[in-house]
Amino acid sequence: MKQSQLFTKTRREAPADEVSKNAILLTRAGFINKEMAGVYDFLPLGLRVLNKIIGIIREEMNTLGAQEILMSSLQRKELWQRTDRWDDAKVDNWFKTQLKDGGELGLAFTHEEPISNTLEQFVSSYKDLPFSVYQFQTKFRNEARAKSGIMRTREFIMKDLYSFNIDEAAHQNFYERAKESYRKIFNRMGIGDKTYLTEASGGSFSARSHEFQTITDAGEDTIFITNEGKKEAVNKEVDDRQEAGHKAVEVGNIFTLGTKFSDPYLKFKDQAGKEHNVFMGSYGIGPARVMGTIVEVLSDEKGIIWPKEVAPFRVHLISLGQHSVLANEVYQKLQAENIEVLYDDRDARAGEKFADADLIGIPTRVVIGDKALESKMLEIKERNSEDAKMMTLEHLINELSKS
Repeated sequence: MKQSQLFTKTRREAPADEVSKNAILLTRAGFINKEMAGVYDFLPLGLRVLNKIIGIIREEMNTLGAQEILMSSLQRKELWQRTDRWDDAKVDNWFKTQLKDGGELGLAFTHEEPISNTLEQFVSSYKDLPFSVYQFQTKFRNEARAKSGIMRTREFIMKDLYSFNIDEAAHQNFYERAKESYRKIFNRMGIGDKTYLTEASGGSFSARSHEFQTITDAGEDTIFITNEGKKEAVNKEVDDRQEAGHKAVEVGNIFTLGTKFSDPYLKFKDQAGKEHNVFMGSYGIGPARVMGTIVEVLSDEKGIIWPKEVAPFRVHLISLGQHSVLANEVYQKLQAENIEVLYDDRDARAGEKFADADLIGIPTRVVIGDKALESKMLEIKERNSEDAKMMTLEHLINELSKS
């Protein structure tokens, strides 16, 4: 992608009403656009990052053995009445709407009731179990505190996974595997060393749950680390200690639901013909919230620092002065090697290009200037390093192919 043709541009200042670091940096760098409080558009750079995050989650969910589906955001009132959650005081963030021909619908904030109802027609025997399904689907929550940029919004994509087993023991086996899948996800996204498996309240879903909490000053939760080596902690809401805790943001959660949501719908017969309720679990990650958390945790005074697996591009190629011929050659060769590259071909000063590169945060910067023209050596600088090094294009391609 040539930067001169990129849909968005960088900005010196973010809108005055933005207070969170992630929203300020992502807006200035041209990743997102704010429609209103708690509602954001993802522009080309932002969508590339969001899709990279979704891709990592999808790979790990598929490895876990789950199958992907896509359900409607519109939900029937009667499904939620069966589990007494339509008017549940704990669910205080519903968006609800009226149909023109009568009746009331909810805009989905989660999918336990609808998925249980849907699967009623597919589960009748122990032979139909176990299985798990997941989706990336738009959710709506009438948040009163939509001031944390893309970490707390009123409309967002959620990855929600649902597991169905014959009993608690089988569920627990899957639950532990899901924990490890989540750890892999956050490690791949570059925040694993700051993310803790945290004992927490289950809210309106269950009595207890586990959250994955990433330590950051932008967090709304407080956690107490119980085992640094194993990256384990407990949420203040269930263990209100007096000692100093750590501010953290919830980037994922997993719940043991038991039969709470399957009681009205899902039953199966065992080998003896005896009927049982299906044992359920649910597992959520908000890709945009993870994206905002990465920015909060991995940024500096100059801008964003994207980990390699989620960066919008792997290389930021910068052409200085009158060296477009060589820069074009490097650009074409990188593309031929399937290396994602953003090529800053703009007619702009070197200082402006370097400042924009730091703000956007692509992992590897390649500079084509006088030194490159004379020596055929490229100046390479990693975004998370102050040091530059020189190498040939072939050496660079070889290094990028390894990482």
